[in-house]
Amino acid sequence: MTAKSDGFGSVASRLARNHYDVDEDNSHIHVNQDIARRTGTGKLLVRVCPAHVYSEEPDGTISVEYAACLECGTCLAVAAPGSLEWHYPAGAMGISFREG
Repeated sequence: MTAKSDGFGSVASRLARNHYDVDEDNSHIHVNQDIARRTGTGKLLVRVCPAHVYSEEPDGTISVEYAACLECGTCLAVAAPGSLEWHYPAGAMGISFREG
């Protein structure tokens, strides 16, 4: 069975059109590892982030690839209080959407 084309392309191809200006020296996302581990927030962040910004290391710590962030706020909506520090990147940094 062949997938029908809606004329918009796949999600991956549409996301690839976006432009990212990465602030190499300043991450806009910080995970409190103790709270994230204790509350299960770390595993939840890995599951819900549409950009796969979060990943769990073998020792249980949560790694953050902040340069891939879509700035959608999903992580903030599900994170336990105190487990995540998140703010928008500095002016002119972050994602520039090229769709819509």
